[in-house]
Amino acid sequence: MADAPVRPFLIAKDQDGNFRLTLRTTRYNSQGYPLVDSVLQEPLFKTAAAAKAFARDNFDVRPGDYATK
Repeated sequence: MADAPVRPFLIAKDQDGNFRLTLRTTRYNSQGYPLVDSVLQEPLFKTAAAAKAFARDNFDVRPGDYATK
């Protein structure tokens, strides 16, 4: 059974109610097991739309590249 690919951008709400953007990269080990590296971005956003706009402007993101918690 194949695993679903991890979307490269995660938008999640933190405990203070702000939205955070996490960049995720997937690489595979010699046995084909996916290893996901995550880097949380510094800016805080009031809305998920603001986080998406930041990602679109700074990382050239396409609409299907987002995941949410």
